[in-house]
Amino acid sequence: MTAAPTDADALADTDVPAWWQALGLPGLIDIHTHFLPDRMLRRVWAHFDEAGPLIGRPWPIEYRTDQDTRLASIRALGVRRFTALGYAHRPGMAADLTEFALDLAAREPDVVPSATFYPEDGVLDEVRSALERGARVFKIHAQVGGFDLREPALDAAWGMLADAEIPVVIHVGSGPVPRPGFTGPDKLEGVLRRHPLLTAVVAHMGSPEYGEFLALAETYPRVHLDTTMAFTDFFEQVAPYPDHLLARLADLGGRVVLGSDFPNIPYPYAHQLEALARLQEREPRLDDEWLRQVCWFTGLRLLG
Repeated sequence: MTAAPTDADALADTDVPAWWQALGLPGLIDIHTHFLPDRMLRRVWAHFDEAGPLIGRPWPIEYRTDQDTRLASIRALGVRRFTALGYAHRPGMAADLTEFALDLAAREPDVVPSATFYPEDGVLDEVRSALERGARVFKIHAQVGGFDLREPALDAAWGMLADAEIPVVIHVGSGPVPRPGFTGPDKLEGVLRRHPLLTAVVAHMGSPEYGEFLALAETYPRVHLDTTMAFTDFFEQVAPYPDHLLARLADLGGRVVLGSDFPNIPYPYAHQLEALARLQEREPRLDDEWLRQVCWFTGLRLLG
């Protein structure tokens, strides 16, 4: 039995619980969702509204609601564990974003304790403090932050996170708009050469450098790829995932994990799942068992 909907019956958000139930799952685990302080979230949304220089195209926000409504929306989908990823774009921001995310997780048990960091003085102490307070996932965004992952200021932090076996969701692909000097697979590869056991989760499958980031996952045993926005109609219009890579993606096994970018997506959440399910039409081994790994078991292993 395939979970893929027919063209005449596209998946809607209200269909999502039945979708994962048909796979025999108890729900979904999403490693790439955002909950931010209201003031910062309004700024992020304004940047999307303006199709700002790091966005590059119209990008309407599907879930533009208050925090309580957003929490209710993602829970109604059956997402049992989800993150509160934040990311800093200048010094002095990371500590407050981590504080917000950890406080949210303390109040909301289904929120994974989340943290972030930035190449600045005291970064190692901030990462250590977040780990001591129970952080289970970190996020770093080189494209927005405008820095090179290989900066010496970050080296000890990468080592600490590798030793702790804590996943770090890393946006270092050149999409949606490249930032020369800051984005590209060579930046992550430089970190992995020094810290080959880092649990790096490449956001957006590394779009548009899919092949290069897939090769890193094939080389380094703890590199994962998250599905965030990949394979959706929105991404396929500008950065389609090449068919010739799909067999290698199937070979990667349990190192592809569900991500969505909720709430900052320009389509219903259900479309991400629909896009994953229809991959079976292009590569038969990306089947229901693969979906079970992506949508539950890999996230469970990474996040608990």
